[in-house]
Amino acid sequence: MATTKWALDPTHSEIHFKVKHLMITTVTGSFNSFTAAAETETEDFSNAAISFSADTASVDTGNEQRDGHLKGADFFEAEKYPALSFTSTGYSKKSNDEFTLTGDLTIKDVTKPITMSVEFGGVAKDPWGNTKAGFTLSGKINRKDFGLNWNAVTEAGGLLVSEDVKISAEIQLVKQA
Repeated sequence: MATTKWALDPTHSEIHFKVKHLMITTVTGSFNSFTAAAETETEDFSNAAISFSADTASVDTGNEQRDGHLKGADFFEAEKYPALSFTSTGYSKKSNDEFTLTGDLTIKDVTKPITMSVEFGGVAKDPWGNTKAGFTLSGKINRKDFGLNWNAVTEAGGLLVSEDVKISAEIQLVKQA
């Protein structure tokens, strides 16, 4: 069976993360520069090989001071580790449009397996004849598993930043000729 290659459509894709601050509100961030690709032999993407990479210096929470902290030694160490990456190890069908994506996430110099839920939006042609595929992804990681250990304790003894990080993405891929 022929393999089909797919590349990221960056103008119709986004990746976000959410972290509790003071355990009472959530701060949302994103990566402004990233890439993704897939290779598949089926139209529903079952058993697809998927890769993703984000430029750690492109982290954006809407606050310049916080973004600088995230790029620094306490978190991503963007100068030393310019990218975080994901390589799939499995993509299995749960129902018609729901899949489970497993793979290895690397942040800094730590690689750990993660699992993401995927909603397959389907395949469509755009007005210019390009074949596109859409996906909504969600999952959660513990940032400490990846060496992102910085935290502070509040006066009342609570944590400033949650260890759990929720990840969500809207990904549109373009079929390659």
